[in-house]
Formats: sequence, C-alpha cells, structure tokens
Amino acid sequence: MKVTIIYDNTVHKDGLQPDWGFSALIEMENTPSILFDTGANGKILLNNMEKLDIDPASIEEIFISHSHFDHTGGLSEFLNVSKVAKIYIPASFRGVKNREVVKVSEAIKIHDNVFSTGELDGMEQGMAVKTDKGIVLIVGCSHPNMAYILDAARQFGKIYGVIGGLHGFNEFKLFKNLELICPTHCTQHKADIERLYPMKCIEGGAGRVIEV
Repeated sequence: MKVTIIYDNTVHKDGLQPDWGFSALIEMENTPSILFDTGANGKILLNNMEKLDIDPASIEEIFISHSHFDHTGGLSEFLNVSKVAKIYIPASFRGVKNREVVKVSEAIKIHDNVFSTGELDGMEQGMAVKTDKGIVLIVGCSHPNMAYILDAARQFGKIYGVIGGLHGFNEFKLFKNLELICPTHCTQHKADIERLYPMKCIEGGAGRVIEV
C-alpha cells in the first residue's frame, strides 16, 4: 500500500503548495487507485499532482470523507480533467453529478482490501485499508469521537496505523497500540502526539509518501 499526500496545510517536498485542506492518493496492487478527498482548491490540487507526476486520468475512484469545503473544494475542477467513474460519499453529502455515486451510510466493503467505516455521527466516513501489517485508517478531520472511529474500523482487523486530520483529538492513550501515526491538516495537538510517540509518529505534508 502506498499513500501519497497531495494536499495539506504544510509541505514535505519542495516546490509544492501548502493550503488548508487535505487530499491523498491511495494505491495498492490489484486495486483501483483512489483519491481520498480533494482539498479546498482545484488549481492547487492539480498543480501539486503535476509536480508529483500523478496523472489525474490514472485515478479511478474518489472517496470523500465529509462535505466540508477543505475536503471537497477541488472536486469539480478535478472531475473536469479526470475519468473517474465512481465516487464514494457520505449519505449526507449532496451535489455530485455526472458520475456513478455511492452514498455510504453503513460500513461497506469497497474492494477486497478497502472498506468504509460508514458515515459516523451523520457526517464523516473513514477509509480502512487492509495490509499485511494490519488496518491503516485514513481520516479527513476526525470530527466524530476518535474512540468511535477506531471502533468502527476494528471490525475489519487490528489497526496498524492512522493517517490524516485529527482535529482536536487529545485522548492520546487511544494510539498506544498503533505502530504508525501521521497527523496532518487540522490536527491541533501534533506536538503532543510527536512527544508521546516519537518512534511511531511521522510528519505529513504535501509530497509525503508512506508505504506499508
């Protein structure tokens, strides 16, 4: 499994543009490539993709975590240049047209090794990816309680790591058994997480590539 962060508040790779929002490309063997969220601005999204040598036409599916602008703002412009056939959105999200749309309310299997937690608290879904090391949970902002998100993801297997925005998460003990923590975007307590889990925590930022 390979995760490339395309859009984030900070940059990991020189030449990319930071902006408030989040997007990442999820790639696995024998599985369609999936764009997780689209950031806030389509021009920044596509510009960062170009500099990362990511062809929008190569992305086959989109997974939207929740409806906030910093995760959906780049969607329309991306769809103008992509051939994406299928988009997975929380059931509460509206406004996607001209593509096959899967509205997610309950937990579902998307592919053999990719799952949605289902729409939690009526607003946000997380993506659970099954790897040889366990489940890698990818989140947008983690607006629902983190304990709730983790419980929803555990139905697919033992959780190995979490990547994405953690908002105001401060129940740090919930991460004690994880092996990978990559806090991005809206995470308010990055410094505390890095201090508590220095051997497990890695920096995010646009251009960061994580392979599991």
